[in-house]
Amino acid sequence: MSELLVDFITSLDGYASGEGWPGFWGLEGPEYLAWLNEQPEVTYLMGAHTYRLMSGFAAGEVPDGQDEFRPEEEASVDELTQAAKVVFSSSLEGPLTWANSTLVRDDAVETVRAMKADGTGLLSTIGSLSLARSLLRAGLVDRFRVVMFPVITGATGAERVYDGYPDLALDMTEHRSFDGRIQLVEYAPRVLEHPPLGAPA
Repeated sequence: MSELLVDFITSLDGYASGEGWPGFWGLEGPEYLAWLNEQPEVTYLMGAHTYRLMSGFAAGEVPDGQDEFRPEEEASVDELTQAAKVVFSSSLEGPLTWANSTLVRDDAVETVRAMKADGTGLLSTIGSLSLARSLLRAGLVDRFRVVMFPVITGATGAERVYDGYPDLALDMTEHRSFDGRIQLVEYAPRVLEHPPLGAPA
């Protein structure tokens, strides 16, 4: 059975990106980059918006406000190009042009449920806020990981990660720091039907 990870990098105030900011908010360091290189092989799950954005980067489109990619950003995009990707969309036309990408028009929740039951290895979302929300609501997520970068993007932040989420109980399974400034937290999530009553047992 496959394991499903929802994985975000965010500003401290919970934004997935910020207008005018480079990738990783320009704050990735050698420890964090080494950790990224140590990650196991995964199959990435994404929606149409993330596919358009990331495949554009792979085709050489540079983010607004940048003249060129930094080496760290190029390496990240190259790794994504080599990885298996499943794209859930009713608006994209197939076949998809980004290497190793499979277009799925069926219901994402039921498709991922079947992928988990029938597969092995690790499935991971990348970006795709609405897809991640749907998979969390359905109780399919085994691991919820956030890497927080030490910036607050209150004026320029875009894509608030937690808007529209259900209430979740989170049991911590891992935490660590990178380069003296970046914080990783990972949890086993559990959807709550209502806030807990009284103090924890």
